[in-house]
Amino acid sequence: MKDMKIESMVLYKCIGKLLIVLLLLPLFYACGSDSSSQEEPQLDAPQLVSSTPANGAVDVADADLNVVLTYDQNVTAPSAGHSRVVVAGATVDKVSANLKNVTICLSGLEKGTNYNLVIPEGVVLGPTGVKAPQLTISFSTVKKPEIKPVDAELCTSDPLPQAKKVYDYLISVYGSKTLSASMANVSWNIAEAELVEKATGKYPAIAFFDYIHLAWSPANWIDYSDTKIVEDWWNANGLVGASWHWNVPAKEGDTDLNKYTCTPGNGTQNSDGNWTTTFRPKNIFTEGTWESNIAKADLEKMAGYLKLLQDKGIPVIWRPLHEAAGNIYEYNGGTAWFWWGIDGAEAYKKLWRYMFDFFKGKGIRNLIWVWTTQTKDADFYPGDEYVDIIGRDIYSQTVGTDNASQYNLIFGSYPQKMIALSECGSVAKLSEQWSAGANWSFFMPWYQYDATTLVGHQHADQAWWKDAMSQDYVITRDRMPSMK
Repeated sequence: MKDMKIESMVLYKCIGKLLIVLLLLPLFYACGSDSSSQEEPQLDAPQLVSSTPANGAVDVADADLNVVLTYDQNVTAPSAGHSRVVVAGATVDKVSANLKNVTICLSGLEKGTNYNLVIPEGVVLGPTGVKAPQLTISFSTVKKPEIKPVDAELCTSDPLPQAKKVYDYLISVYGSKTLSASMANVSWNIAEAELVEKATGKYPAIAFFDYIHLAWSPANWIDYSDTKIVEDWWNANGLVGASWHWNVPAKEGDTDLNKYTCTPGNGTQNSDGNWTTTFRPKNIFTEGTWESNIAKADLEKMAGYLKLLQDKGIPVIWRPLHEAAGNIYEYNGGTAWFWWGIDGAEAYKKLWRYMFDFFKGKGIRNLIWVWTTQTKDADFYPGDEYVDIIGRDIYSQTVGTDNASQYNLIFGSYPQKMIALSECGSVAKLSEQWSAGANWSFFMPWYQYDATTLVGHQHADQAWWKDAMSQDYVITRDRMPSMK
């Protein structure tokens, strides 16, 4: 019994010593460990999540570029490190950070060039000052489209010498320069060209007119035989262009000029008050039809007006029967916007060639023929032997690369022809289009009917024109050689 008491006492003592050791152990480690272990652990270094453009991107526009780096945590980019960011062959203009993004602004990029943007370690910091590792973003800019030789001869046989000079000049600058152009306010004036000159100090190289009022001329308010305005422009070394909104009677037998129109329909007024016409192009080729009689009379009259300019040695960049396909290839239920496209591609091509041959038969030799594509309408193309330049009309495309995509699409389909921005409105600045690879032969914003200034212009405002006319690759009238 005594032995059991002794053993119990020994056991209690051992347990007590063990408890003391366990109680003192945390204190021992606290006193003996490194004090730095008591600091809060640092966050990991910021890591890149994505970049715009992405690493390895191709066909990046060679305009001023903002490279955006997105990290996995909020970051800063102290100004002391900005000078360490480099990209060979270009300029780093600015470095800034906001939340998880770092934006690097670059300028001086060139087409068809590979670039490596280097952001050294420590330029970007995490929220506790941890340095982001070095980063390189590689990309290449859009390649300049290969400019293949275009058709060297006009489709008009034995052309007016001045027409040949103009065409040869357009070929000589194609791809490296672009000619500026303006559209007459409705018909027979240089009102838009005057607005451009007032805003920029320079006239466009080309003035386009419109024979839209052929049925009314001559009148006291419109007379296409009075060619002084065209002669003055030509004598100032400006080039002359012309389109033709070909208005016809609403119905057979109609002589009311107020009902003349180029919009296809049932010969009545639309909800907007404008008239439509039952005139069908396919009937032009049937002798004795009212369409045939109207077409012949109009072409005869037009030939006479074009001959007046030819006799004065003035060539015309001629853009008739434009936008023939309308939106029939763009939407289900799409339709032609003008009567000359309402019967489809075959009738349209036949009409184009009919006009071409009619003018040829009348001795008209001063025309440079421009056909306008809708980019999906190859079936409407009249043929190389009837077309000198391919035009494209673009509206409401405010991104330069979108305009360039259309240029490249047309270039791929018609490399044998020069390509022009034959109409435009509310599009990206000319410099942005050109930098993205849209090397138009010429460009022409549409007019605004009530414009007295380019400020607030609905199609191309003062800022747009100033950008265009300040580029060294844009040819203005004062830079044009004489074509006489």
